[in-house]
Amino acid sequence: MLIYMGFDDTDDKNAPIGTGRLVREFVYGLETDYLVIGIVRHQLPRLEDIPYTSNNSSACAIIDISNDGNLAVLRDQATAHLKKYCAPGSDPGLCIARETEVNNEIIEFSKNVTGHRQTQKDAMHAARNIELYGLGGTNDGIIGATAAVGLTAYGWCGRFIEYGRLRDLGTSLHVQDLHEAGIDVISTDRDPLVPLPGDEIRNASWIRPSLWAGRPVLQVKRIDYGIWEPAHGKRKKGHNLQPNSSEKSSVLPCNGQ
Repeated sequence: MLIYMGFDDTDDKNAPIGTGRLVREFVYGLETDYLVIGIVRHQLPRLEDIPYTSNNSSACAIIDISNDGNLAVLRDQATAHLKKYCAPGSDPGLCIARETEVNNEIIEFSKNVTGHRQTQKDAMHAARNIELYGLGGTNDGIIGATAAVGLTAYGWCGRFIEYGRLRDLGTSLHVQDLHEAGIDVISTDRDPLVPLPGDEIRNASWIRPSLWAGRPVLQVKRIDYGIWEPAHGKRKKGHNLQPNSSEKSSVLPCNGQ
């Protein structure tokens, strides 16, 4: 059974880590009973009437658990992790849904979040049949957390910051290496050719596949025949994981779960 866990607004401008790193550290600490499929980072809009910190991104962890798995334990672990590591000035939110619970209303709300200002009331209404929690501050993070779940279920938005052995692929790659890791490779050129299994992938120190059609897809551009490079590079930033010494004590269950 696939579980989507959306996280948002866990940092501030001076925070040592961003939301993506916080979610990565959370899944690293899970028991082996949980199979982490991946983590998808979602970009939300930087509009003047939308409060955000540095990048306004949220993240969704995709986790496979047994049909009789204890979802309450997973929720408690996520809540404890957020309370420990979110920045003192943040407004964290957590959204949890089984794959089968993410309906069209949640997806449409989430798509709207990427272009328009939405409210906590909008988020609570869209997520009324799944789990949604405000964990401190203004609780505005429930908006992006819900959007992270909906956009991941939508399957055409975001990029994987974790997926299988993504971070162990190395820098000397061929298309076949990515295929074996479960990652498709697609050319973004105007007149695209098909990247073939034996083709070389250069400048591959930063591989972050997009979420396309529900699958991880690396977008590449052609350098020469049989030679490609990732179409998108890394943005410079530096974060270190440090516990929040002043943990938030307020937990607002936005829905009745």
